[in-house]
Amino acid sequence: MKVVIVAGGKGTRIASLNSEIPKAMIPVNGKPVLEWQVELAKRYAYTHILLIIGYLGDSIRSYCGNGSKWGVCIEYFEETCPFGTAGALVEIKHLLIDDFFVFYGDTIMDVDLNEMLFFHQKHHSDATLFLHPNDHPYDSDLIEIRNDNWISHIYSKPHPENFVYRNLVNAALYILSPKIISYILPNSKSDFGKNVFPKCLEIGLKFFGYISSEYIKDMGTPDRYEKVCNDVMTGKVARLNKKYPQPAIFLDRDGVVSKEVDLLYRPEQISLIEGVAEAIQYMNEKEYLVVIVTNQPVIARNLCSIEELEYIHKKLETLLGAKHAYVNAIYYCPHHPDSGYPEERKEYKILCNCRKPNPGMLLQAAKEWNISLAESFMIGDRESDRLAGVNAGVKQSILIEQNKPFALLNLIQTLI
Repeated sequence: MKVVIVAGGKGTRIASLNSEIPKAMIPVNGKPVLEWQVELAKRYAYTHILLIIGYLGDSIRSYCGNGSKWGVCIEYFEETCPFGTAGALVEIKHLLIDDFFVFYGDTIMDVDLNEMLFFHQKHHSDATLFLHPNDHPYDSDLIEIRNDNWISHIYSKPHPENFVYRNLVNAALYILSPKIISYILPNSKSDFGKNVFPKCLEIGLKFFGYISSEYIKDMGTPDRYEKVCNDVMTGKVARLNKKYPQPAIFLDRDGVVSKEVDLLYRPEQISLIEGVAEAIQYMNEKEYLVVIVTNQPVIARNLCSIEELEYIHKKLETLLGAKHAYVNAIYYCPHHPDSGYPEERKEYKILCNCRKPNPGMLLQAAKEWNISLAESFMIGDRESDRLAGVNAGVKQSILIEQNKPFALLNLIQTLI
């Protein structure tokens, strides 16, 4: 399987650091960004690399050669004019007979590529996009997915005012079928996110989102470059690889993250408790996965639908994103054990393993996110929350006062 690295960019935003070398050759802790990417591909046995070069491309050829010093084979395509992130693929389509990876030459990442490929093949996907939440979703390209991770919409920035979204960002790492190239206009500048992918979705190609907490970040501005260098130096980039179990903080929703109201079932009812965004931002910075686990019997009571509940959760993610905080996942139990009411939804009036104090939601999250429960915490405001953490085997299960401003922030700053 081939890896295409798009490395033709001039790096206008980062030119203040070094305008005499192409963006992909800017050093990160002693090695060019491009070398980090080649080494990642080699680690997972992807040894045939196609390098798309442009601005000062000779310096890339001179440094990388044929790739033999890394044990890979490198071929080059040099743009005569800027083709954007996608345009050059038309010129090398004869080399792309099978599915292939696409890396952007200004990103540092440490991703289990084999896991991503397994997901792609399992879903018989035409295109798989690496997705993750970030702390600036309002100025990022956002992705809408269905429950099966099928991508239904791509929302390119800028976003309209009062846009409500799930914080799922296109991180610019793809696995593509060669058929995608058919939808790229030849001899023209073309962008995957703005031009190619929306067109492919329109005609019904199968796009899936691969959601992961692994590290991937572009270093295209001086500020981001400084952060990336620090993350490499401290080992953060490597630590977040999926092969390593991750610590998490599980949070109840109502009364801990959002203000407790009686049977919240409308989006206008949800609001953040003061200090919560700062607390979650602190968890993000400390490299804990943040997972909300919430009992939502409003579904069983027929007060709202699954779709309406998920819109409420989008509103919650939007409120957090506006304050530079994000959660990795939200799990909810729609069930309730008490039945016999005329308006109820009988299919949800059952005994289940997910309703707290049962540990089902925590155990599901641990399996799906490779969470180390022994290094994780549960924080709630009811005894059922505490017991769910105990039953799941977390390190510590803690209660805080319901709806209290800064309660979560004060706790978390002493806990981690």
